[in-house]
Amino acid sequence: MTSVCTGALVLGAAGLLAGYRATTHWLSLDLLPIVGATPVSERIVIDRNRITGAGVTAGIDFGLVVAGQLFGADVARAIQLMMDTIPAALRFRFSAHRIAALVTRITERCQKLQDERQAPAHGNRKTDGSTAS
Repeated sequence: MTSVCTGALVLGAAGLLAGYRATTHWLSLDLLPIVGATPVSERIVIDRNRITGAGVTAGIDFGLVVAGQLFGADVARAIQLMMDTIPAALRFRFSAHRIAALVTRITERCQKLQDERQAPAHGNRKTDGSTAS
Protein backbone atom coordinates (compact mmCIF):
# COMPACT_ATOMS: atom_id res chain seq x y z
CA MET A 1 0.00 0.00 0.00
CA THR A 2 1.49 3.34 -1.02
CA SER A 3 0.84 7.07 -1.03
CA VAL A 4 2.66 10.28 -1.83
CA CYS A 5 2.11 13.70 -0.27
CA THR A 6 -1.24 14.15 1.48
CA GLY A 7 -2.46 10.87 0.06
CA ALA A 8 -1.26 9.51 3.40
CA LEU A 9 -4.16 11.35 5.03
CA VAL A 10 -6.56 9.50 2.73
CA LEU A 11 -5.02 6.15 3.63
CA GLY A 12 -5.11 7.11 7.28
CA ALA A 13 -8.75 8.22 7.12
CA ALA A 14 -9.55 4.78 5.70
CA GLY A 15 -7.83 3.21 8.71
CA LEU A 16 -4.95 1.86 6.65
CA LEU A 17 -2.12 3.60 8.51
CA ALA A 18 -3.17 2.89 12.10
CA GLY A 19 -0.07 1.69 13.96
CA TYR A 20 2.24 2.40 11.01
CA ARG A 21 5.08 4.89 10.67
CA ALA A 22 4.33 7.24 7.77
CA THR A 23 5.23 10.53 6.14
CA THR A 24 3.39 13.16 4.15
CA HIS A 25 3.96 16.74 3.03
CA TRP A 26 5.71 18.59 5.87
CA LEU A 27 2.76 20.95 6.30
CA SER A 28 0.44 18.03 7.10
CA LEU A 29 2.85 15.83 9.06
CA ASP A 30 1.22 16.80 12.36
CA LEU A 31 -2.14 15.48 11.09
CA LEU A 32 -0.94 11.86 10.85
CA PRO A 33 -1.54 11.04 14.55
CA ILE A 34 -5.19 12.04 14.09
CA VAL A 35 -5.54 9.06 11.72
CA GLY A 36 -3.51 6.72 13.92
CA ALA A 37 -0.16 6.93 12.13
CA THR A 38 3.21 7.75 13.66
CA PRO A 39 4.64 10.73 11.77
CA VAL A 40 8.20 10.46 10.47
CA SER A 41 9.91 13.50 8.97
CA GLU A 42 11.62 11.73 6.04
CA ARG A 43 11.13 11.81 2.28
CA ILE A 44 10.28 8.09 2.11
CA VAL A 45 9.07 5.84 4.92
CA ILE A 46 8.78 2.06 4.57
CA ASP A 47 6.93 0.30 7.38
CA ARG A 48 6.12 -3.32 6.67
CA ASN A 49 3.80 -3.31 3.63
CA ARG A 50 3.23 0.47 3.61
CA ILE A 51 5.38 2.97 1.72
CA THR A 52 4.66 6.67 2.06
CA GLY A 53 6.36 9.63 0.41
CA ALA A 54 6.59 13.23 1.56
CA GLY A 55 5.81 16.20 -0.69
CA VAL A 56 5.29 16.23 -4.42
CA THR A 57 8.92 16.09 -5.52
CA ALA A 58 9.54 13.22 -3.13
CA GLY A 59 7.30 11.30 -5.54
CA ILE A 60 10.26 10.75 -7.85
CA ASP A 61 12.34 9.33 -5.00
CA PHE A 62 9.27 7.35 -3.93
CA GLY A 63 8.84 5.83 -7.40
CA LEU A 64 12.49 4.80 -7.50
CA VAL A 65 12.23 3.19 -4.05
CA VAL A 66 9.10 1.27 -5.10
CA ALA A 67 10.81 0.16 -8.34
CA GLY A 68 13.79 -1.00 -6.29
CA GLN A 69 11.54 -2.91 -3.87
CA LEU A 70 9.63 -4.61 -6.70
CA PHE A 71 12.32 -5.15 -9.32
CA GLY A 72 15.70 -4.64 -7.65
CA ALA A 73 18.27 -1.88 -7.32
CA ASP A 74 19.65 -2.30 -10.86
CA VAL A 75 16.23 -1.62 -12.40
CA ALA A 76 15.77 1.41 -10.13
CA ARG A 77 19.21 2.72 -11.14
CA ALA A 78 18.36 2.27 -14.82
CA ILE A 79 15.07 4.15 -14.38
CA GLN A 80 16.88 6.92 -12.52
CA LEU A 81 19.42 7.24 -15.32
CA MET A 82 16.71 7.25 -18.03
CA MET A 83 14.72 9.88 -16.12
CA ASP A 84 17.85 12.01 -15.80
CA THR A 85 17.09 12.51 -12.11
CA ILE A 86 20.63 12.33 -10.86
CA PRO A 87 20.67 15.48 -8.71
CA ALA A 88 22.41 18.56 -10.07
CA ALA A 89 23.46 21.54 -7.99
CA LEU A 90 20.49 23.35 -6.48
CA ARG A 91 19.61 26.54 -8.30
CA PHE A 92 18.01 28.16 -5.26
CA ARG A 93 19.88 28.06 -1.99
CA PHE A 94 18.56 29.32 1.34
CA SER A 95 20.19 30.28 4.60
CA ALA A 96 18.71 28.68 7.73
CA HIS A 97 17.14 32.07 8.59
CA ARG A 98 15.45 32.36 5.18
CA ILE A 99 14.16 28.79 5.37
CA ALA A 100 12.63 29.43 8.81
CA ALA A 101 10.98 32.65 7.60
CA LEU A 102 9.63 30.92 4.50
CA VAL A 103 8.23 28.00 6.53
CA THR A 104 6.48 30.46 8.86
CA ARG A 105 4.99 32.41 5.95
CA ILE A 106 3.76 29.27 4.16
CA THR A 107 2.34 27.80 7.37
CA GLU A 108 0.41 31.00 8.08
CA ARG A 109 -0.95 31.16 4.52
CA CYS A 110 -2.06 27.51 4.61
CA GLN A 111 -3.68 27.56 8.07
CA LYS A 112 -7.26 27.68 6.72
CA LEU A 113 -6.59 24.63 4.53
CA GLN A 114 -5.05 22.80 7.47
CA ASP A 115 -8.07 23.64 9.65
CA GLU A 116 -10.40 22.29 6.93
CA ARG A 117 -8.38 19.07 6.74
CA GLN A 118 -8.63 18.60 10.51
CA ALA A 119 -12.38 19.31 10.86
CA PRO A 120 -13.68 15.87 9.71
CA ALA A 121 -11.22 14.05 11.96
CA HIS A 122 -12.36 16.08 14.95
CA GLY A 123 -16.05 15.46 14.31
CA ASN A 124 -16.70 19.16 13.67
CA ARG A 125 -16.29 19.97 17.37
CA LYS A 126 -17.01 23.49 18.48
CA THR A 127 -14.25 25.38 20.26
CA ASP A 128 -15.83 24.56 23.66
CA GLY A 129 -15.44 20.80 22.97
CA SER A 130 -19.11 20.11 22.17
CA THR A 131 -20.15 18.74 18.80
CA ALA A 132 -22.23 20.49 16.19
CA SER A 133 -25.80 19.26 15.88
